[in-house]
Amino acid sequence: MVRTEISLFLKNAPGELGKLATLFSNEGINIDALTIQDASSYVQELFKARGKSLKRIASVASYNSMRKDSAEYALIRLLVDQTDKAVNLLGKNDYTFDIMPVIAIKLDNRPGTLAEITSKLGQEGININYVYGSVSSPDEKCLFIFSPEDIELAKKFFNE
Repeated sequence: MVRTEISLFLKNAPGELGKLATLFSNEGINIDALTIQDASSYVQELFKARGKSLKRIASVASYNSMRKDSAEYALIRLLVDQTDKAVNLLGKNDYTFDIMPVIAIKLDNRPGTLAEITSKLGQEGININYVYGSVSSPDEKCLFIFSPEDIELAKKFFNE
């Protein structure tokens, strides 16, 4: 199922995630999935992408500045139950964010399920940029979020 993921930078300081969660909570917006990483890892990925494509995304000075500044921020990716409302709320509160389509699926909570899905995606030539997921209990299905390089091809795969 295609969902809209919100990616945003948040100051890497105590209480910032609490402020964001409270902002959503006060508006009745539920967070369905969330992952956080130090934004410096994201900047490192930009360096790798530049190296693979041989295309400069920014100047060397910009990269060095971004690397230094990014340690002060976290990159948060999340799915919410009311995306439009959340996007409006983030805009009104001056958050820097972006949205993109992702595939969110529920998988059986048993060994090998993720291996089956990811192996089939690989056989179909679908590259996965990143994935995150969680389980609430051993008896429930797991929610996994996939960010494929080719969302259209991935949609066809998951609709089979």
